[in-house]
Amino acid sequence: MNKRNFLLMSSVTMLMAACNSKSVKDIATSDKKIVVVGAGMAGLAAANMLHKLGYKVTVLEARKRIGGRVWTSRLWSDVPVDLGASWIHGEHKNPLTKLAKDLGVRRLPTNYDNSIVYGNEGKPIDNKIDKEANKIFNKLVRQVFNNASDPETIFDAIENTNLWKGLSKQQRQSVMHLLNTTIEHEFSGALNEISAVNPDDSEAFSGEDMMFPDGYGLLTDYLATGIEIKMEHAVEEIEYQNDKVVVKTNISEFLADQVIVTLPVGVLKKGSVKFIPPLPESKQQAVDVIGFGLLDKLFLRFPYVFWDKNKEILNWISDEHGRWNEWLNIAAYTEKPVLLGFNAAEYARKTEQWSDEEIVNDAMSVLRTIYGTDIPDPESWQITRWGKDPFAYGSYSFNGVGANSDSRLALAETINDRLFFAGEATSEDYPSTVHGAYLSGIEAAENISNTVLK
Repeated sequence: MNKRNFLLMSSVTMLMAACNSKSVKDIATSDKKIVVVGAGMAGLAAANMLHKLGYKVTVLEARKRIGGRVWTSRLWSDVPVDLGASWIHGEHKNPLTKLAKDLGVRRLPTNYDNSIVYGNEGKPIDNKIDKEANKIFNKLVRQVFNNASDPETIFDAIENTNLWKGLSKQQRQSVMHLLNTTIEHEFSGALNEISAVNPDDSEAFSGEDMMFPDGYGLLTDYLATGIEIKMEHAVEEIEYQNDKVVVKTNISEFLADQVIVTLPVGVLKKGSVKFIPPLPESKQQAVDVIGFGLLDKLFLRFPYVFWDKNKEILNWISDEHGRWNEWLNIAAYTEKPVLLGFNAAEYARKTEQWSDEEIVNDAMSVLRTIYGTDIPDPESWQITRWGKDPFAYGSYSFNGVGANSDSRLALAETINDRLFFAGEATSEDYPSTVHGAYLSGIEAAENISNTVLK
């Protein structure tokens, strides 16, 4: 963790302690009007902090719900499912761990080693063959990351190695499975999109990844308490050239002294929101090179559990790259007969064009290959299409060719002490994570509290 983020973590602790005191209105009461664009984790963290510090805060949210890419569905009353973010990544010293503990929100660890791998024909892979595939994969990744040069993507670099060229079809299939589940699922980008030179420059908290059996949304619900949030207000224009910032939505217009923008990179890439004047060139370049990927989910609910209830992760090595390669056994955490299938990058973009029934049928053909044709049909399902979401256009950011921590710093840069930026993609040390979004929101709030407008 660099010095900047160490100081941020320290200031988070001090600010939260101050905000929880009885004399909160004496901390930094201000007549300044703050508008926060987006009620995701970053926006809510910032708004919650500023509200407790005595600022007048309005959050503008385009959707009918809060949370952004943290989205707990309660369609099934007895088993909440997270359609967006699922885990606290690294529980030790993670600010979200403290928040969850303070709220009494249940957390359960995921053991990624508690898994099973099935071959294309549905038979469990021999342990010796699996170990060999992992050994080849690790060697290949080391060669790629040690020898890559700009502007290579991971896929470019893989094809240039002698190791890859010498693999059999079966070995390539196994390695591609691992590349999909450990890289594409992790970063949400495709192998031919992620930088081979700088695939991951992020820091990480230690400890296990923790799931929320009662829903991640309990955290965002808490942060939204007492905050003025305008739902279904899609921001269309932000004018920041004068001593006030004008934010125009599809419904109304808001005047603010300062604005925190938490728009996902996918939205910034689409140009859905007009900035007047246009964003500085350095910030636009950051938007261009930072990738914004896709990880979709399919929750299938069955009348009973027909799979190995004790295994947390179910893997399937597919003929077509990325096709239903990884499943999470929700029954291991909730005792409910639910499976969660993941699709990332190219295969996810493909399935997003299908109907619900086509997606379910495709997934069921895989499950029937593994578990037999007599398994039951699902009673119901829930499907995400983050790429088609007009308020996200994807799932989370990754390092495209040319992107690095400087790109994220440029994206986070404040403009004229009027326009502030937050969100997971602006996090120098923790991009692509909910805690990165949370900390970026806290940092934006802190920067506003330290700004004296002229």
